[in-house]
Amino acid sequence: MLKKKLIVLNTTIMLGLSSVFAIPGVNAESVQDMREKKDAIQEKRSGVQSGIHNAEKEIETLQGQQESLEDQISRIEMAINDSVQKIQEKNIQIKETQAEISQLEKEIAILKERIKKRNELLKERAVSFQESGGDVSYLEVLLDSKGFGDFVGRVNAVATIVEADQEILKQHELDKKELEEKQTAVEKKLADLQNMLAELEEMKSQLTEQKQQKDALMAKLEAEEAHTHNEKMSLEEEEETLAAQEATIQKAIELEQKRQAELEAARKRAAAEAKERAREAKAKAPVIEAPINNQSSSTKAPVDNQSSNAGESSPSENTSAAPAVSSGNFTKPTQGVLTSQLGSRWNKFHAGIDIAKSGTVPVVAAADGVVMRAYQSSSYGNCVMITHSIDGQLYTTVYAHLRSYNVSTGQVIAKGQQLGYMGNTGNSFGQHLHFELHKGPWNVSKTNAANPLNYISM
Repeated sequence: MLKKKLIVLNTTIMLGLSSVFAIPGVNAESVQDMREKKDAIQEKRSGVQSGIHNAEKEIETLQGQQESLEDQISRIEMAINDSVQKIQEKNIQIKETQAEISQLEKEIAILKERIKKRNELLKERAVSFQESGGDVSYLEVLLDSKGFGDFVGRVNAVATIVEADQEILKQHELDKKELEEKQTAVEKKLADLQNMLAELEEMKSQLTEQKQQKDALMAKLEAEEAHTHNEKMSLEEEEETLAAQEATIQKAIELEQKRQAELEAARKRAAAEAKERAREAKAKAPVIEAPINNQSSSTKAPVDNQSSNAGESSPSENTSAAPAVSSGNFTKPTQGVLTSQLGSRWNKFHAGIDIAKSGTVPVVAAADGVVMRAYQSSSYGNCVMITHSIDGQLYTTVYAHLRSYNVSTGQVIAKGQQLGYMGNTGNSFGQHLHFELHKGPWNVSKTNAANPLNYISM
């Protein structure tokens, strides 16, 4: 009887401590495995941090190239503005020259009219000369004089007429020459302006093309910088996740070490109590001999997983009950309809399953573990990640697009404990829970993703 009581007492103490401090499946052998995983994560963090540093240097280089390019574009824009101003000036000069040509055309018309009148006068003179027999008419005028005085007057008149004819001819030639020179000068000026305008237009076209090329290069550099920024952000998020995983595993190690220490202390206390009780029993009844078994039972008591309605809001017409906690290592994380499974979707790898339901729908932990991250992501929205150690194997579960969450990083979580409510945050199209299960640590590439349907029943 005493032997049975001692065994029950010893087992009760160990199971009680196990339920308080243990993470399911963690044992002395798995501590070393967790340490190895932690070392691997530290090594990976180092690589990610190196990647972040390289991304920062690449961003700095791209920004330097953009600054240099901005200077080049600024100079090109100044040259374009200068050419535009010169083009405007040449257009004004061309308009002025065209106005000058228009004025010259009026003067030319006047000159042409003068020349026409002179031609008519000379034509009349020529006709008179032909009809009178040329020089004979002047001779007859002179011989027909009435006296010497009359003769002298007639000689002067004839000389005046001849001189006038010669002046008309001379002015005629001068007007023609002036007209030709003005036409040539103005036409040359217009041609020169038009050539300069064409050159300026060509320069402007070349500068505009250069600017377009520089703008295209600038857009490319900006796109590369944005891409590098996104890569850096992804690396930073991965580094944060790895840091959280490292901290979570360290906490799991500490919990296991504490559990083992408590178990060892409990074993020693139980052994001492058993020995003392055996001694007392022997003193009271020396004829009864009962061997004392100081070995503790290795059987584990089930972890108190709280009720299936843990953290559930007050029931109402639109509020769903939390899913019942099932047996086995994992339980269903929420109520609803399976709308998408693990595999290829929209030309991308869908690393988990989607469960959808309207109203207020609780989301619970699929297994005991430690919250690795509880944060807001641009893609996952409100998200909780939990690290589990089951039978020496590390698992990570992800609960994404939550309306809200009520747990924090580093918190120890029981299977079936409410984490928050199903929502539509992040990159989501309608209320649902995106649930991932990774056999090992979570990583950006999601190479450890396993099919949750192999672990939970829908």
